[in-house]
Amino acid sequence: MFFTPLVVLLAAVLLSLWKGTAVIAAETAINDWILRHFSPVFAWAGLGFLALLGGIALSPLGGRIIGGPDARPILNRWRWFAVTLCTTIATGILFWGAAEPLFHLNDPPAMLGLTPGSDAAATFAMSTMFLHWTLTPYAIYTVAGLAFALVYYNRGERFSLSSLFVPLIGQRAHGPVGTGIDIICLYALVAGMAASMGAGILAVAGGVEGIGGFTGGPPLRWAIAVAIVASFLISAATGLQKGIAGLSVVNTWLFFAIILFVLIAGPTAEMIGLSLRGTVDYLTTFVPRNLGLDVDTDWHRQWTIFNWANWFAWAPVTALFLGRLAVGYSVRAFILYNLILPSLFGAVWMTAIAGATIALDQQSGAALYAILTAQGPDPVLFRLFSALGGGPGVAAIVLFAIFLSYVAGADANVSAMSALSTRGISPDAPEAPIAIQAVWGITVGLVALVLVAGGGIDGIRMMSVLGGFPALFIIIGAALSLIAMTLRWDHGNAPPER
Repeated sequence: MFFTPLVVLLAAVLLSLWKGTAVIAAETAINDWILRHFSPVFAWAGLGFLALLGGIALSPLGGRIIGGPDARPILNRWRWFAVTLCTTIATGILFWGAAEPLFHLNDPPAMLGLTPGSDAAATFAMSTMFLHWTLTPYAIYTVAGLAFALVYYNRGERFSLSSLFVPLIGQRAHGPVGTGIDIICLYALVAGMAASMGAGILAVAGGVEGIGGFTGGPPLRWAIAVAIVASFLISAATGLQKGIAGLSVVNTWLFFAIILFVLIAGPTAEMIGLSLRGTVDYLTTFVPRNLGLDVDTDWHRQWTIFNWANWFAWAPVTALFLGRLAVGYSVRAFILYNLILPSLFGAVWMTAIAGATIALDQQSGAALYAILTAQGPDPVLFRLFSALGGGPGVAAIVLFAIFLSYVAGADANVSAMSALSTRGISPDAPEAPIAIQAVWGITVGLVALVLVAGGGIDGIRMMSVLGGFPALFIIIGAALSLIAMTLRWDHGNAPPER
């Protein structure tokens, strides 16, 4: 579980450097095939997970304490929320929070018949940001994390993704098939992390170049990648309480400071009005929009399903870390802190960042969209803060938040990846050696740089889908295990707790 995915990933990096054009072409073909044939599975899975979590919250299992009635939490509720938030959003909410709504505002799906740049298109753009960054994607993480927490702490299974399937097929899950699952998910997470890190590198590079007034090119991107990897490895070496939790708390306060600045400096009335209209549209179109029934098929695949695939790519291994944090809390508390509260944060963030972006773009005659189409998504967030009068000081804070958000997220996930590929991990000895974490961290950085250099943002998007495809079936299996455990607890047939 260490050498096999590592060798495959390094071979992929070398092949990309040697035959970059051919690799991008192959990725494109595979990506198109996945989106063409499996989009309905991604879409229905997201809705099904939400329904499942609602049922669990109302069932007797909802009151069960993760780890048993005598278990004690390892994090207080505030630090638990901060770590969960930063582990799950990484740089995506920053990078796409300003860039994505511009696409939806100025190029809405033809099937809806909206005039680009109109108020109706603005409502659609905000509704779409709520769709892509709140309940449905967080349900993916919550299902996987909750299933692992219960099998790891309550059933005493090993720290392995194969443990997710024990409620379904028993100890056979830990055989060769289980090892294969772990290997596939390690590959999937590296794909997802590399995609997110690639976006982070582009965003930080765009900010540094904007503040400094120069073009750094590949050397700047290499330097940013090295700084990110070094930072999260230093954090990982200090452990959960000092490293990951400390970074996450600082990062969460930075997020709230950014939101407050935008709400004060931006067109507040327009942003709140847009958020209210977007919320109504989000709620009234929730089911058809999730399933792509009222928008163009190509648009649904390239936007909604791409987003789901990206979240799926992270979910299996991230679930190991999220499940580890939950000991001592109830199942309902897990759903609250992993689904409801992060979704509310995502809605508030999009009200501020996406709302300000949409309002300013409408007021300026699509000036931000012109920057997006001419220069790509990298500089959009910083142009937004410049338009709000933030100046270099605010831009530097935003730049630091982008950097720190990836470091905090990567720290948690590299910890989980390393533990997954190390023998002897248990609740009493949860951390892998720092050397293993260093190997995985450097590998993620190399894959991200190859993505940025070879495929740019298109390569990042495709790698997300490729990583999310195998993970889709892992999380569906986790959902089935949750159903099995819920039924057993409902009927008093649960296995003895550890």
